[in-house]
Amino acid sequence: MKKMSRTVRAAVAVSLIGGAAGCAAGQGAGDTLPAAPASYASAERLPERLAPDGTTIWVGNPAARSTVEVFEDPRCPVVEEYERTGARELQKLLLEGEIKAEYTLASFKDIRLGGDGSKQAVNALRAALEKGKFVEYHAVLWKYQTEVESSSGFTTDRLLELAQQVPGLRDAAFDQAVRTMKYRSFVAASQQAYQNTGDDPIGPGTPTIIVNSHTIDGGLYGFNFDRKLFRQMVKDLHDFPYTWESVYKPVQEQTEAEEEYAEP
Repeated sequence: MKKMSRTVRAAVAVSLIGGAAGCAAGQGAGDTLPAAPASYASAERLPERLAPDGTTIWVGNPAARSTVEVFEDPRCPVVEEYERTGARELQKLLLEGEIKAEYTLASFKDIRLGGDGSKQAVNALRAALEKGKFVEYHAVLWKYQTEVESSSGFTTDRLLELAQQVPGLRDAAFDQAVRTMKYRSFVAASQQAYQNTGDDPIGPGTPTIIVNSHTIDGGLYGFNFDRKLFRQMVKDLHDFPYTWESVYKPVQEQTEAEEEYAEP
């Protein structure tokens, strides 16, 4: 059978979600909406820190009751697409303070493509976190990811050059950390954490997005690349958690069934 593109999957899911999502979006009996969360004026003001597990990078309001887990490899072109679409809405939600994000950075693309660009970029991102500049530097790397990959890749010199676009990031300590791969143990541990996620021993693929423990894959995968749908889904799962079982999981299953019976 011919497989649907993720765009078609998303379109089918929208048609299936129809009135169900509209009904789910209403406040049910006994539901209470949370108080207004803390908000942040800009990405530079978002809290960021290394989680106790030593591999996950936490971004956003620590008190937020919803979490979006993001698994990325800096050299993955599909992640670059996510960063141009669904991730833009995630950023807005982080600023609004309702959601926090947890990043796990993989580097498996180096094995498939050759070189060490992913490892170099993950090390540099960890060095940026040490300066409280992870969010800003992460945005710069993804802004130029396609351009970088089509030329020399994420080399030491290119990573330092891009770091100049983040005010206050470059200094002797940051430059040395990038040049010496200071955080190589973090890079290896992060790749292992990625591989330990899900059922596949080589890892779930990137991007993998998990919202409040629900993996947005299969029939819902296209939502990750549609700004409007992604925001609606994350907001629904935040405000009304029951919508996973009543709306999104059935849509996921039915969309996959539609794909299975798609015309060859």
